[in-house]
Amino acid sequence: MHMTNLRFTNGNHPRSKKDRPQIFDESSEADNKSNYEWLGDDELTGEKDVVAKELMGEEYSKGYASPIRVYDKKLKADKKYISSLPDLQNGPSSLIQGAPVAIQQVGIHNFRLPVTYKKRSGATIELETSVTGSVSLEAHKKGINMSRIMRSFYNHKDETFDLNKIKDVLETYKENLMSFDSRIMLKTSYPIRQKSLRSGLEGFQYYDVVFEGDLTKDGEFKKYIHFDFVYSSACPCSFELSEHAEKYRNRATVPHSQRSVARVSVRFEDMLWVEDLQELCLDALQTETQVMVKREDEQAFAELNGSYLKFVEDAVRLLYSRLNNEARIKDFKIVASHNESLHSHNAVSVIVKGVEGGFSAGVARDVFETTGMR
Repeated sequence: MHMTNLRFTNGNHPRSKKDRPQIFDESSEADNKSNYEWLGDDELTGEKDVVAKELMGEEYSKGYASPIRVYDKKLKADKKYISSLPDLQNGPSSLIQGAPVAIQQVGIHNFRLPVTYKKRSGATIELETSVTGSVSLEAHKKGINMSRIMRSFYNHKDETFDLNKIKDVLETYKENLMSFDSRIMLKTSYPIRQKSLRSGLEGFQYYDVVFEGDLTKDGEFKKYIHFDFVYSSACPCSFELSEHAEKYRNRATVPHSQRSVARVSVRFEDMLWVEDLQELCLDALQTETQVMVKREDEQAFAELNGSYLKFVEDAVRLLYSRLNNEARIKDFKIVASHNESLHSHNAVSVIVKGVEGGFSAGVARDVFETTGMR
């Protein structure tokens, strides 16, 4: 298949297809009727070609051959052909740019697919899931084949997932990418049925959840759940000030409250379900936001907030108390954000269990933003 450049010496472009010279041979054009007709380096009059050669000479342009601009539908990528393709990521260490040091995590983020999860009840549920997969990279290696992470995960795509199944995926990662450490995070929105406070209505509350598994070079497997619990926080100070105005000056008041978020991260060994974590948070804080609400439910929610007033400091301590008494949870971290209705800023607090080598209290700015912007 051959392509030629066009040169119009008279400065006029052929107006009709009949008069226009052919760029592709007849068989090529027949198969690619809508193909873009590239005019090469001459463009309409050839003037730009002349100017370019005057500026840069003809050393390279003399031997220039135009590429074939036709997609090759007949090519079969067999093993022999694939073996001829460049593979820079598996190249020698001499190709490394920058410092030849180890990289703790390298991989892919936010590839999405439907994943089937096992629920506490024994039933299963299919949820859209965003996957982040990464591995460690030794100092002498140029890089990794990113596609192998996705392909490794897809080997298990038809299986039912829980945290223990993630270990199987990580072992596949390590084997396929020949790495020391591997990590996977599955982010999804997990629905749990919620019953209204007094009307008896039911609706689905959706929880942002990340399932994380880490497999170290020593074969140690660590399981984590990161769980966002959304609740209402009624300010104790505002409540007392409102009571004061009503009692001593007979003034109608409304204490301020706000939608708040606790991001609870836990490491565990024995099986812990999302439903378990939701119940632990609800038991600690009581004032979860509602899905289905009638008037009697709205009144009940106001009474509930009045019964469980809390500052952001109270919220993390209440959660600490509940999580610390759960034997299955070995370590935890709580980041709470109260999205203030009184102030133009949020109130935040962070607390950790305090396990040596475990969660630290450090929090990146974007964590406060994602827990604060609901």
